[in-house]
Amino acid sequence: MNKLAVELSGVTKAYPHFTLNNIDLKLPTGSIMGFIGANGAGKSTTIRILLGLVHQDMGVVTVLGHAMPDDQAAAKRDIGFVSEDMRLYGGATLAWHMGFIRSLFPRWDQPYAETLLQRFDLKPQQKVKGLSHGQRVKAALLLSLARRPRLLVLDEPTTGLDPVARREVLGELVAVLADEECTLLFSSHNTLDVEQISDHITFIDRGHIISSADKETFLDRWRRIRLILPPSATLPKFPGIVEVGGSGRLPVLTTDSYEPAMLAACADAGVAVQAVDPMTLEEIFVANVESRRQEMTA
Repeated sequence: MNKLAVELSGVTKAYPHFTLNNIDLKLPTGSIMGFIGANGAGKSTTIRILLGLVHQDMGVVTVLGHAMPDDQAAAKRDIGFVSEDMRLYGGATLAWHMGFIRSLFPRWDQPYAETLLQRFDLKPQQKVKGLSHGQRVKAALLLSLARRPRLLVLDEPTTGLDPVARREVLGELVAVLADEECTLLFSSHNTLDVEQISDHITFIDRGHIISSADKETFLDRWRRIRLILPPSATLPKFPGIVEVGGSGRLPVLTTDSYEPAMLAACADAGVAVQAVDPMTLEEIFVANVESRRQEMTA
């Protein structure tokens, strides 16, 4: 079993108008976790807590074997962080930033940094204030990656990037994770980006973790089953049905526990199956959130 790069247990943080409530999160070393939630769901608060920037009211946080926030100085030597709104010194060049970071972190990999300059089409002598948004994101990613961190935390890094820049960034992240000792937490509301590179998925909504599993489990178990219901037939009762949609005689079942035996049960009940549709990660996320919110208000 993989050791854990990040573990949050019972973590709670209360603000006047928002509470991060009893968060449990386990991130195995060498994995890529997509941390998905709408804006305001609690993604950034969770990240700030695991980085030691915000102190939890309750619960235990361990990052790379260090208790947070008490041992954050030791943990941060091996943590790289990039967000879409990260600020660099506008009047300084990228080369200056590279030299500054290199002076602080002994694991800085200069040949790799130069490779990233070419891959990202960045000019080291250009001042940060002259960079486009996409170039600034790629510059921040270079400064983090070239440190060779053991944990890379990305908070909405692809927001506002054009399709070409987004592909470049995602491609480099996939290459980085060939190193089995490097771990990535990728926070985003863009499920397409997360689906492309992640092997673990965690959904967060309104301060609660609502589901967490490996990506293949989500994609294998969630289905939409389109049925034709004759006048004399009734819908079979299946476990894991999170939504019944469609019209009266053409129902559509959304399930998080799909098994091929469901189709045989439909046939036994005289119900015809039109189609069994796989679901995208975005569809799974939306169905998961809507189902939980309905449960909370029922």
